[in-house]
Amino acid sequence: MRYAQILSTGRYVPEKVITNADMDRILGESVGDWLVQNVGIRERHVMADDQATSDLCVAAARQALERAGTRPDELDLIVIATDTPDYLSPATSSVVQAKLGAVNAGTYDLNCACAGWVTALDVASKTIAADDSYKRILVVGAYGMTRYVNWKDKKTCTLFADGAGAVVLGAGDKPGFMGARLLANGEYHDALGIYTGGTSRPATAETLQLTGGKPAVQFVRKFPSTFNTERWPQLLDILLKRAGLTLNDVSQFVFTQLNLRTIEATMKVLGQPMEKAHYTMDKWGYTGSACIPMTLDDAVEQGKVRRGDLVAFCASGGGLSMASALYRWTA
Repeated sequence: MRYAQILSTGRYVPEKVITNADMDRILGESVGDWLVQNVGIRERHVMADDQATSDLCVAAARQALERAGTRPDELDLIVIATDTPDYLSPATSSVVQAKLGAVNAGTYDLNCACAGWVTALDVASKTIAADDSYKRILVVGAYGMTRYVNWKDKKTCTLFADGAGAVVLGAGDKPGFMGARLLANGEYHDALGIYTGGTSRPATAETLQLTGGKPAVQFVRKFPSTFNTERWPQLLDILLKRAGLTLNDVSQFVFTQLNLRTIEATMKVLGQPMEKAHYTMDKWGYTGSACIPMTLDDAVEQGKVRRGDLVAFCASGGGLSMASALYRWTA
């Protein structure tokens, strides 16, 4: 049998920091205390003016490649999960391939908002298992959402941040990837997103005027506040039962890093201690499709994930799309 394994992790966190105190000054009102109490965010990192999403990807990828002992030209495939690409077309993965010098790699982008990286991990893992011509695959989650933030909208500018996380996948004879489950509630596709710039709402003077002169991320309408706390346990239950495992077998849960209180509530529903749910939104803000690989890398770096551990990923994002996956740590 041939199994996909995570050989290494990497991340990139931009240098520029915006603290909650900075947000108070930007907005002209006190929001910092509320953010800490209700969301768990204390600061966020923002990409430089001369950076694009592909640059974030390349920085995270180089770290992961170095740790895996893999040269860029040894990559067979590059998958970039992002909903903030360099361009509408072509794919950001092609830009990353050029900047890395990964001349032998195929490329494609995957977009299902903040569930993108876990979805990409699922697809790439199955590619390795199914086709022995793929020996090394780079899977990156990247987020440059501050380029789409209206800095006068406290519902969005206080949350979103930039960054990238990456893994290098390889093949092995022992299970690493142990399965995934994808779900969606498409009736909420119009609740949260960047709605200006596509074919449904082209970027015209009229449409841009509605979003402050540029395409901007918007919370348009509410979706159930208990969405994640209800569905994440359901996804994990499906996965673990299929693998003949239980919640107690999981060493580390890595959730979408939008709200610490949601993660705490989910762990309570699961009957698991918070020590098993590493989080990073307090120091890096909400990095969307990058947040799970970034948080995974941070957990690995801190020694919270060790060889033989079972790691459960659970993500959700605009759409509303959801993705979960199980990985046995072999690195």
